[in-house]
Amino acid sequence: MGGFDFTKRGSFGSRLGVLAAAAGSAVGLGNIWRFPYVTGENGGGAFILVYLVIVFAIGIPVMMSELVIGRRSRRNPVGAFRILAPNKPWYWVGVMGIAGAFMIMAFYTVVAGWTLEYLYQTVIGGFQGRDSDALKQMFEGFRGESLRPALWFAVFLLATSGIVWGGVRKGIENSSKIMMPLLFILLIILCIKSLTLPGSSKGLVFLFSPDFSKITGTTVLMALGQAFFSLSIGMGTLITYGSYIPKDNNLALTSVQVSMVDLLVAILAGVAIFPAVFAFDISPKSGEALTFVVLPGIFNQMTGGMIFSFAFFTLLAIAALTSTVSVLEVIVAYLSEQLDLSRRMAIIISTAAIFIVGGATSLSSGMFKGIKLFGLNIFDLFNFTTANILLPLGGLFLVAFLGWFFPQKHTKDELSNGGTISIGYYRFFIITIKFIAPAAIALVFLNGLGII
Repeated sequence: MGGFDFTKRGSFGSRLGVLAAAAGSAVGLGNIWRFPYVTGENGGGAFILVYLVIVFAIGIPVMMSELVIGRRSRRNPVGAFRILAPNKPWYWVGVMGIAGAFMIMAFYTVVAGWTLEYLYQTVIGGFQGRDSDALKQMFEGFRGESLRPALWFAVFLLATSGIVWGGVRKGIENSSKIMMPLLFILLIILCIKSLTLPGSSKGLVFLFSPDFSKITGTTVLMALGQAFFSLSIGMGTLITYGSYIPKDNNLALTSVQVSMVDLLVAILAGVAIFPAVFAFDISPKSGEALTFVVLPGIFNQMTGGMIFSFAFFTLLAIAALTSTVSVLEVIVAYLSEQLDLSRRMAIIISTAAIFIVGGATSLSSGMFKGIKLFGLNIFDLFNFTTANILLPLGGLFLVAFLGWFFPQKHTKDELSNGGTISIGYYRFFIITIKFIAPAAIALVFLNGLGII
């Protein structure tokens, strides 16, 4: 462990700071970029209903588990398992989380950089006069370039590093207190505009009138996968943030609040997007193109479209930044604590490593498009490996550890804050962690690999 001084380890300074930082970790492109198109492809309201049940029944208990492990150990993901299960191989779960965090930073920051390109295009009027085919060519052309994607990736990575450089309280907590309210303000503005468009009511019907005939096994699996992706489960972020949470914080309440903020942002994103999609008679099943091809076309046709385009892509950039900050913190905490590096040296090393690997990832549709492994370019390989292997396996081992290996008296002590608050939900929690969550995560894992 080296000579790291754990008595000087950072922590969050307030309950609001804990909520803002943890919610910022969960809220990201998964809510505003991924959730709307997955909802569109899986029946609208029916998907949201299934997603809601899964978040409450499985997502919240798994989030609580990560926070328990983090706060109990006061360590990064690797150090946490070394403390809680000494001389056992459980620390490999933490290693998987660190590896997953690194890969996520390498491709997620690339996508985040696209939001900056689209902000720039909004300002210079780059979308004006382009039809859907031209906008599609514009997006594919941009991705296929070498300089601009790498440039925006570098800008976003430096912004992320700058916030983490400020420390847990002054950097992460304070920035989250600013960015999260701003995110909600922008979302509400976009929702109001979307709802005032002629014909927008069809979008609300699509979102909030469940067609139960659309619920299939695929719907459930997609909702499970979206819940784990959106809530940042399995990558070590919540263990790391949990380690910064004060002992008087109610972990169950925090988990519910974070999950509700995450869900609210996702639904508001749907309200901002689908009424506009239906108002302009566009298919809600536009897939990943919804954000970077379909929406710029809608903004083109909208009164004041440039203003709302700027607001939307600013919103995307903020959501992405709150997430990249939390993921980078996982790596920085590991390097500083396990390798006894100063925090700033850990940030410099991790940023440099991500810059090299992420730079190659940003070029995977450009000059490096010929480099493939298992038929996937660098970007798709990292995306597939994290979403379908590392995160589900990390989540599975994590709940197995807390449900079957870790002494329940310690779990109860952590959730009850030393017996000072009631944990009447504990029986449901432990049943979920022991049986329901492992089965659900196993399904996500097998589905991701194409086995079911």
